Amino acid sequence: MDNNLIIQAIITGPLLLSIFCFLWPRLAKWLALLVAMASLAGAALVFFRAATLASGLLLAGAFFTLLVTVYSFDYMKERGRQGEYYGYLLLTLGAFSSVVFAADFLMLLFAWGIMGVALYLLVGLGGPKASSAATKTLLLVGGSDALMIIGIGLVVVLTRSFQIGSVPLPTDDPLAIMAFICLAAGAFAKAGVMPLHGWIPDSAEVAPLPVMAYLPAALDKLAGIYLLFRLCTDVFSISLNSLLSNSLLAIGSFTIVAAVFAAMIQHDLKKLLSFHAVSQVGYMVVGIGTGMPLGIAGGLFHMFNHTLYKSCLFFSAGAVESKTGETDLDKLGGLARSMPWTFLATAMAALAISGVPPFNGFFSKWLIYQGLIELAPLNPYWIIFLLAAMFGSALTLASFVKVIHAVFLGQGDKTTVSVKEVSFLMLWPMLTLAGLCLLFGLVPLPLNSFIYSLTGKVDFVGGWQPLVAIIFILASLVIGWLLYLVGQVAKSQIKPVFIGGELISDEETKVSGINFYAEVRRWGWLETIFGWGEKRYFDLSNWAGQLTGLLADKLSRLQNGLLRSYLFWLAGGVVIIFFVLMK
Repeated sequence: MDNNLIIQAIITGPLLLSIFCFLWPRLAKWLALLVAMASLAGAALVFFRAATLASGLLLAGAFFTLLVTVYSFDYMKERGRQGEYYGYLLLTLGAFSSVVFAADFLMLLFAWGIMGVALYLLVGLGGPKASSAATKTLLLVGGSDALMIIGIGLVVVLTRSFQIGSVPLPTDDPLAIMAFICLAAGAFAKAGVMPLHGWIPDSAEVAPLPVMAYLPAALDKLAGIYLLFRLCTDVFSISLNSLLSNSLLAIGSFTIVAAVFAAMIQHDLKKLLSFHAVSQVGYMVVGIGTGMPLGIAGGLFHMFNHTLYKSCLFFSAGAVESKTGETDLDKLGGLARSMPWTFLATAMAALAISGVPPFNGFFSKWLIYQGLIELAPLNPYWIIFLLAAMFGSALTLASFVKVIHAVFLGQGDKTTVSVKEVSFLMLWPMLTLAGLCLLFGLVPLPLNSFIYSLTGKVDFVGGWQPLVAIIFILASLVIGWLLYLVGQVAKSQIKPVFIGGELISDEETKVSGINFYAEVRRWGWLETIFGWGEKRYFDLSNWAGQLTGLLADKLSRLQNGLLRSYLFWLAGGVVIIFFVLMK
């Protein structure tokens, strides 16, 4: 079968078959499973025939749909509204596939809108408390879509074509700059770049965790960064060290650091992961913003890597929540013994997102760092962006040390002792993604398969020897294990703890995994910044809400019910029209 026919089937099949999920909710999960498996098989065939960025994204979209569907068999079992849930998943898959292969702006805008509506509906499945977050998501993403329409209109005026990339526009024209800003706003909102990120943390608190693993962690990131890449390479011609290039680098660097600081002080596991989802997208924006082949390759590779480890982390949080009923870090601990496989998957994904070799996050971040170094002769500010990226990676590692300690290695209580591991249906997606995090660090398949075909084969400073790295890491683990065994030779005794002659309970002696990080918010100028964050100063939706409220308050005073006031405004309008016509 021709590749075009397979692609059309992957686009239209999920869109049409999603209707049957709503009609027969009892069969919805099996229909979603069959469609996801068929889509994955078709996407794999397309990819192996022609390995391109678009076919790679199509394969990733079908792959994550299958993982989320399998994971949801158990997670969503008791939550109801399954027909709607699986129907929205298929709707999203079809729309995402259409976005990837959209050749003109009209098709892109249509599919982009479907993804936005499906996102709103999926977040809304979180129950009554999710209504506010879903509405905020719709307003923020929908508002950015309105800007996209303006941007598309400007591009069509300048190029006289609806085809994407028909004529690359130089960004020395004010209209072209305005078009780029409007279109980039749509990409930023979908991907979760600051300050258009506010819907992600709010949704994480209320939406089902498979939804967070599917959209903000996977498909929305892929779609948003893919659009940004096409804007920077196909639609517009952006010069190195230009205003737009430096703006992308600055926005990406700010997103990395600000979001990871916000993540460090979170007490809720879901919200902490959501801020890390925001922080990591900053690396992708920085990579593309460099305009250098090394940086762009790193940004695109990081886009794929992020979907792996971030979806794995959301799956792990869902496993913890399903077994303990908690995501509050203060109330968790000691789960490594009772949930060893979940702990293993979480630890591997945490190392990957922190940029620890030999996992995939290290490789893609390293390429981005090299791209910034390569930019040094052309951009005097490169060192600022490089330090921000490296500092963000260090803080990410510190944040996940907190997570691993608080959830798995810290002292548990009576409720966590009786916890058991989740089912294989929930473990399989987690362990698969964790394994891919290691595999892509050792063998960077996306780079070799299709990313280098876009950027050209790049040479980076130094040499990355994954086999040597993993030998040293395994050796250090073996040495650590031997030291642990030596320490166990002498039998230890557990005695009650007394302070001042009084017996202290286990709860009073519990070492919190988050107290140290709570002190971070009281470090000088950081206290002010965290205060701004809590007041949502970095959230554009908050600014828009306050501005709307202010305008509504002022304009409402004009409608006072007095006839003479209305006649005054009517006369004023007539006078303005008269002078306009006189000119």
